[in-house]
Order: sequence, then structure tokens, then C-alpha cells
Amino acid sequence: MEIEVRTLIAKLMAQQALRRDEPLVSRALTDEAFRQELELRLKACGLNFLENPYCEHVCLVLEREMEQPIMGGGDAWISNTSGMGRDCVALLMVIWALIILPKRQRQLERKVVNEDQAEMFNSDKPLAKGKEVSAPLSRTALIADFGDLLGKKTRIDGNLSLLARQGFILRQREMIHEGPLLDLVLDYNQLAERILDGALHELLGRNLQETLAAGDTPEDVELEDGNV
Repeated sequence: MEIEVRTLIAKLMAQQALRRDEPLVSRALTDEAFRQELELRLKACGLNFLENPYCEHVCLVLEREMEQPIMGGGDAWISNTSGMGRDCVALLMVIWALIILPKRQRQLERKVVNEDQAEMFNSDKPLAKGKEVSAPLSRTALIADFGDLLGKKTRIDGNLSLLARQGFILRQREMIHEGPLLDLVLDYNQLAERILDGALHELLGRNLQETLAAGDTPEDVELEDGNV
């Protein structure tokens, strides 16, 4: 078991995130003894194994008590440590809202992308992940809708490149897809209510409403426990 645990930790550190169906990850999710050994070794280094049943990937994150000594210090916090300015963080929040909120609603309703009508026995379907429930965004539409607020085309393109390097998004020509970390490391339980009921909801306006499934309201979106 020792070599397998060490291999999994090394892979996660080297590759940033791994799919849930990767053999060693699958073992960590199903083998209690293996998971305990993994978490014991990570804890000794101030790290946690992060997984979410709604996400296709897993990754490593800092323990809560390690965030301040590692990421804190003056004005430098997580976003600046990752090279992300305020406009980049704002863009990340917009992308998260437009991709993850509709995705989670489809998952809760056991729907897939472009499935409009509720089917009988939908509740018996397995929980879908990935492209089945995660619809991409148009880069052109994103710039047209939010360019005046988020820094125009050149600045947005630069920030999209940074978000792609960080693993939050995947870019395929003109489309922006969910990256392995977008849903995993951003806390849905904390963010969803703030966005749906707060200032970002006003900023997103009709874009968020059109992207959410027809008839959804803030009260319809069920909040799940977050991992971060």
C-alpha cells in the first residue's frame, strides 16, 4: 500500500488534478484503509485530499490552518499568489456562475445538457458529470456581455489564458469549457447563495437567468455541502 499512496500523492502534486476513474483515485474513494493512510501522510505536510461527488476530478489543497501562514501576508493572498488580479478573479466568478450553477441544477434534477423536459424516473439516474451536464460558454458572447466591466477583449483574453493555466477552464477555439478545478476548489455552498441573492446576480442580469434552466429561481437551487 505504501508505494501506491506515495505514487498517488506524487501524481496529484505533478499533475494538479486527477480524474475520479483513475485507478489509484478510485481506490482512495472506495478503500477506507487506503484513504486513511493517504490522509495521514498528507496531514503531515499540511495538505488535504479534496473530492466532490459532483466533480470529475480530485486534487490536493492546503489545510485550513495552513492557509494563513502560506497564502497570507500583507496584501498578498490567494489570488495574488496565483498571479490573479481583481479583474481576473471577477472574470472567474462570472464564468463559475454561468457554468457551474446551471450544471449543478442539471445534476440535482438528473438532466443532461439540452434536455428540457423532465423525464419519469429521472431521480433514479446516476449522477452525471463532465460534458453531459456542463455546457461551455462562447468567448465572443462573454466579451460582448461583460467586456465593459471586465477589461475589454485584450484584458479578458489575457485573464482567460491565466485561468486556463491555473486549471479553472479549458479553451477550445471560441468556446470556454469547465476545467478540472472550477467546480472542485470553489465552494458551491458559499458562492451560490451570494451570487443568486447578491451583487453578482445584478451584474449578471439576464445572462444568468437565461443560462439557468427555465423556471429556476434562487429558491429552487438546492445548496450542497462544500469541501473548501
